[in-house]
Amino acid sequence: MPKRLTTIELFAGAGGLALGLERAGFEPIALIEIDKDAADTLKLNRPHWNVICNDVADISPLDLRNHFDLDVGQLDLLSGGAPCQSFSYAGKRLGLDDARGTLFYHYAVFLKKLQPKIFLFENVRGLLSHDGGRTYRTMLDVFADCGYEVQHKVLNAWDHGNAQKRERLITVGIRHDLADRIAIEFPAPRSYRPVLRDVLKDVPEDMGAEYSPYKKSLFELIPPGGYWRDLPEALAREYMKSCWDMGGGRTGILRRMSFDEPSLAVLTSPTQKQTERCHPSEARPFTVRENARIQSFPDSWQFCGSMQSRYRQVGNAVPVELAFDIGLEIRRGLEALIC
Repeated sequence: MPKRLTTIELFAGAGGLALGLERAGFEPIALIEIDKDAADTLKLNRPHWNVICNDVADISPLDLRNHFDLDVGQLDLLSGGAPCQSFSYAGKRLGLDDARGTLFYHYAVFLKKLQPKIFLFENVRGLLSHDGGRTYRTMLDVFADCGYEVQHKVLNAWDHGNAQKRERLITVGIRHDLADRIAIEFPAPRSYRPVLRDVLKDVPEDMGAEYSPYKKSLFELIPPGGYWRDLPEALAREYMKSCWDMGGGRTGILRRMSFDEPSLAVLTSPTQKQTERCHPSEARPFTVRENARIQSFPDSWQFCGSMQSRYRQVGNAVPVELAFDIGLEIRRGLEALIC
């Protein structure tokens, strides 16, 4: 059997990234997640994983080599994606000091202390333009200061086996001393892009939110693939109120999905007015399990906590199939190094 490659994952959430990397051949040494429900989800589904439910800020100051029983440079992959926060700037590039006070700082500390062969940092596409682009430029400076050559690309989950349009900024870094020996390619799009019809067959019953009777009555008038403009004008004016006169499409309001299209990006709440995703054939939001299907979680993967917590865990996750495709490419690069 091929060698199991090692990884430590920060901000692990409910396990979308970790599950995809596991399928690609990575074995986590540890997964760190502060949210108790998400950590319980990881423990429930993978009792043998070393899940640490703690604030990464409490762990990064430790002697990480002794804490995880690792020599410097031994770890194959550091993975995860810190929430996007603005940095403070002192007028010149200060490397890690620029990132103090942010969650990204602790990711960078892990990177600097452990010096893994590769790192994988995923985030929303909006990070590229956050704070006028300065946030991501500073991150790239920090990665360089930590000793890594970096490449990045925006990938759409729809190109990688997920029935949703969900773009993620994927940043991969190779340690400088290995950069001429490892080549990492971003995964090519798959030949088939699934739609909701492909993933909403025989979905197990699960908890799900409901619309108010008023909103449900409106959705019953909207066809699959439609939105508020498909309502009779009097009803649309009443619902849109002042937004009616603001112009623009606002196609996310009262949006009903179609079986013949991918979902829009799965969100952490199923009933946000500006970004609704109504079920194609029923006047209701998707259930937690339907959202999990769209995010390519297997039905065997169970989520802990309240209904809102489960929606949040699924909505925050990296799509499993996307993580798998990325993991395979990273694995290929590392295996070439081993050979």
